[in-house]
Formats: sequence, C-alpha cells, structure tokens
Amino acid sequence: MTISAAQRQELDKILDRYMAERGLKSTRQRDLIIDLFFGMHGHLSVEEVWARVREDDPRVSVATVYRTMKLLAESGLAHAQNFGDGQTRYEAAVGREHHDHLICTRCGTIIEFENDQIERMQEAVARRHGFKVSSHKMELYGLCKNCQKSIESA
Repeated sequence: MTISAAQRQELDKILDRYMAERGLKSTRQRDLIIDLFFGMHGHLSVEEVWARVREDDPRVSVATVYRTMKLLAESGLAHAQNFGDGQTRYEAAVGREHHDHLICTRCGTIIEFENDQIERMQEAVARRHGFKVSSHKMELYGLCKNCQKSIESA
C-alpha cells in the first residue's frame, strides 16, 4: 500500500502532535520504520516489519520496531489486532476504509472484506437496543478455500 502526499501530510501532522505531547523526538530509525510500514501491505507482526527494516538498516533493534509500532497504534495511525494466534499484527489506519476480516484457523490467511448490508444490520441492532456504537470489528474464523481443499483431498 502506498499513501498519497495528502495522506502522508495528515499522518505527519498527527504523529508530530502525538510525539510533541509526549516529549518524544523524531529519529532516523523511527522515520525509517514508519516509512517502510506504510509502504507495506497487510497485517504485519513486529517481526515482519523488523525483517523488512533490517534490509535497509541492520542496526535497528526489534525493540525499536516494537516501540514504534506501539506509538503508531496509540496515535491511531495503525490498528493493533490479535487474530487468535497469540501474535499482535498491525495494519495501517491511514487511507483505509472500514473493513472486516475472515481468518483461516489452519494456515493463518487473513482476508479483508466490506459489506454494506452487514454494516446496516449492525446499526439497526444497535438502534433497536438504544446503543450508541463508538467502534466495532468483525472477525470470522474458519477455513479458507485452500485449507478446505487440502482436508478434502487428504
């Protein structure tokens, strides 16, 4: 995923404000991690981001990547998610529309999907119960097509 110049400006504005409020400074390593993360696509673990970052700078520690990813999540620029495998994965929040996930419990494949009818149904259920939704996520767990085929052919 690449982000537009306007999205990058918004990202920088949010991040600069967040870091200033906490007395954090921008560093070359942190900037590298952020640039590479927003250039990658998917639901990435710290280790996956670290492996990519180390291609450009082998001196970057996994702890630095961990702290940077936590900073991105806390500032709202990335979503931290756990899909039941005990590993936190991050996905960019900038330039992304709301979506939900199908997670294969066998191979770990994560499929993103959007469905306006499901969104409307969730809103209707909340209204019916007098509930004001501030956020939500939908994760459906099961077997992807490939894993279903491999089980059937075994």
